[in-house]
Amino acid sequence: MAIAKHQSLSGRSPLHDILAPEAIAIVGASSDSTKRGYKAMVGLIKDGYAGAIYPINPKADMILGVKAYPSLEAIPGKIDLALICTPASSLPGLIAECGKKGVKGAVVLASGFKEIGGEGVKLEAAMMAAAREHNVRIIGPNTSGMFNLHKKVNLLALANVKPGHVGFISQSGNMLLSLVLEAEHNRHVGFSTYVGPGNQADIGFNDYLRYLGEDEQTHVATLYVEGFRDGERFLQVARDVTAVKPVVVYKSGSTELGAKAASSHTGALAGSYAMTVDLLRQVGVSVVQDSDEVLPVAEGLAQLQMAPGKRVAVISDGGGQATIASDRLSEAGLELATLSAETQQRLRDVLFAQASVINPVDVAGSTDANPALLATCMEIVADDPGVDQIFLVGMFGGYSTRFAEQLLGDEMRGAEAMIELAHRVDKPLVIYSLYAPIKPPALRRLHEAGLPVYSSIEHAVRVLAALGERGLYLKNAAEQVPVEAVVPHANQLAVFEKARAEGRDLFEVEAKALLRSHGIAVAEEILVTDPSELGDVAAHFGEQALVMKVVSKDILHKSDAGGVKLFLRGETALRDAWEQIMRSCQAYLPTAEIKGVLVTPMAKKGTEVIIGVSRDPIFGPVLMFGLGGIFVEILEDVAFRAIPLSRHAAVSMVDQIKARKILEGARGEAAVDKAALVDLLLKVSSIVSAYPQLAELDLNPVLAYPDGYAIVDARVIVNQEEKA
Repeated sequence: MAIAKHQSLSGRSPLHDILAPEAIAIVGASSDSTKRGYKAMVGLIKDGYAGAIYPINPKADMILGVKAYPSLEAIPGKIDLALICTPASSLPGLIAECGKKGVKGAVVLASGFKEIGGEGVKLEAAMMAAAREHNVRIIGPNTSGMFNLHKKVNLLALANVKPGHVGFISQSGNMLLSLVLEAEHNRHVGFSTYVGPGNQADIGFNDYLRYLGEDEQTHVATLYVEGFRDGERFLQVARDVTAVKPVVVYKSGSTELGAKAASSHTGALAGSYAMTVDLLRQVGVSVVQDSDEVLPVAEGLAQLQMAPGKRVAVISDGGGQATIASDRLSEAGLELATLSAETQQRLRDVLFAQASVINPVDVAGSTDANPALLATCMEIVADDPGVDQIFLVGMFGGYSTRFAEQLLGDEMRGAEAMIELAHRVDKPLVIYSLYAPIKPPALRRLHEAGLPVYSSIEHAVRVLAALGERGLYLKNAAEQVPVEAVVPHANQLAVFEKARAEGRDLFEVEAKALLRSHGIAVAEEILVTDPSELGDVAAHFGEQALVMKVVSKDILHKSDAGGVKLFLRGETALRDAWEQIMRSCQAYLPTAEIKGVLVTPMAKKGTEVIIGVSRDPIFGPVLMFGLGGIFVEILEDVAFRAIPLSRHAAVSMVDQIKARKILEGARGEAAVDKAALVDLLLKVSSIVSAYPQLAELDLNPVLAYPDGYAIVDARVIVNQEEKA
């Protein structure tokens, strides 16, 4: 069925008792219409909340016709949720009072906590100490509030917002208002639960997402995020939730880590907005780039859930809009489906001779006197096994307005046929209509039946893209199993411990030995600590062209210091290179401690790629892949994935970068060994999972060949914490 059945996670989040409460106390309830304690009372009473309402105000006997109490302790019944509308300074004491009364959760509206620093940090810590001691969960502080419209809990007292199936968690109250007003305008999107997480002093995005994943009234979980508190945990929860229902995230700006000083290429690029987007998509989240896409995409995913793939058939009653739709589909990474000869003939049988039956299909006036024929065309292309989604583009719903009033019956019959088709096939039907803004009867009927109709081609295409991405993600679920960590070697653990004790990172020879010990192909190399050893080294390698590199914990950028010499052959060349490197490096940094040089065969020419790892403070270990050279340093054409990596994630990293055509063999060059690169990425992931002592890793460059790869340089930055 294109109009999907809906699933939810099994389990029981503790937030159900808080976000679907049977009894609510309003601490700071008021008869002053400008106060939040008044508005919350109005919202509950007006919407017909069936549970108990307990206004708390020591100066009032009744508020809005409801008996008031001087304190929480004075309330005779149990309380699930307290909405606290009093100043920040009152919170530690009030939370303790909540705990003594058995209140399960508190919505803290007040600001003036850690977001202002200084005393605010201390005040938030005191509030949370009371919450932990008395087992009270905190929403906020500094929250805009919450509602659960199916339970008639409207603590924001928002008018004209109807119950529906879009769950929304937003760090911006204005973002909620924007979506509510947009939904009010289009009259068919409704909401299940909303929460403003505020400072996330206690309950974070991962907790709210788990709740929305379990909530049967929520068909799509939608989040506006400025910053994650525990990104690693969020990714784990998102992976669980996206397996049963869509998750949409609009992430504003770059992460808090954008200004992080980094000592490697990977560290410099990690913490970026692009990294966050990649990690979210890795676990099946639909990421929207623009704020005006949030509600359209949430609506489409809530109603249709997913598509089998990205092959789209376009049916249009106007050539210009068919062209625009095709352009937008291509830009979104979707494909115009290739219609079979049988499908094309069936279309010819029902359309005028001048119609185009090659996708995009242009009916060319065939439907002017019979708009229901558009539904027939949709049925024909839906039968084509090469089609995953159907996109109707044009003026459906407006024929009776544009041409003749008597066409309304034909349009209604067409709408019913589209609804029947949507229930019969597993291919989503998405409709763009010029007439969507005025909501004619045929389009209203489609909406009532759960078919999304859009007034923007761009929004409709974004929905098609999200449906296709989700379908492919679920299709590849079997390949999403992360690789296991290797078993750490005792001698490698000892190397890390020695480096940590000496306050340094691994030498290149040690970094490569770590890789080699866990099955990664690394060329033979010899560490030379005295020039007297160079004769034996020259004899060992014979006539091979060699490279010599300085080994020093104090010289991070070897080439800048003159610490690298290339194309060396024979003992004389090695001795000359030794002397030049020592002079250059001592001039570059006189205090540098030089351990020796590393001698290894020159790698043959190949395609440069970079592989790196950093431990992000929010998301944990993250792996980066991209082409080397200017592609990583200037264009930042890289892909990120959270560790541990699955095979599907590794393959998608290689396929994601914009310069992938170079890897595929541009301008007559041979394609690189993609399977070898994927294997390398997986092995790096398994090593990083096993060694928490490894803080950052850079393999740069790695030379990719048609039959393998060569790791030219390897750098491992050691976690210098006392307990790695």
